[in-house]
Amino acid sequence: MNIKTIYIFIRANLEAIIWITALVLLSFSSPHEEHYSLCVFHNLGFSYCPGCGIGHSISYFFHGEITASFLAHPLGIVAIGIIFFRIIQLTIFKKINPYKI
Repeated sequence: MNIKTIYIFIRANLEAIIWITALVLLSFSSPHEEHYSLCVFHNLGFSYCPGCGIGHSISYFFHGEITASFLAHPLGIVAIGIIFFRIIQLTIFKKINPYKI
C-alpha cells in the first residue's frame, strides 16, 4: 500500500472515521473527571453547553450509567443511535450502492 492509496481511502471515508473516532474517545473518557475541553462555551466560562451535555451523556451511556446519561442530556442516547445509523450508512450501505447515498 502506498501513500496515495491511504490518502484516497481516508478521503473517501473521512466522515465515518471522524464519527467512529469520536465515539471511541467518548467511550474511553471518564464523564466524572474534569478534563480539557475544546468547547468554546466552556472555555469562555459558561457553565452550560448543550454540546458538552451530549458528550457527557454519551460517555455516561458507554459506562453503563443510563440514568446519569439521560440527566446529562435527554437526547444523548438518541444521538448515539443517529451516529451509529450514520456510520452504517457510510460503511455498509455505501458498499452496497455507493452512488445512492
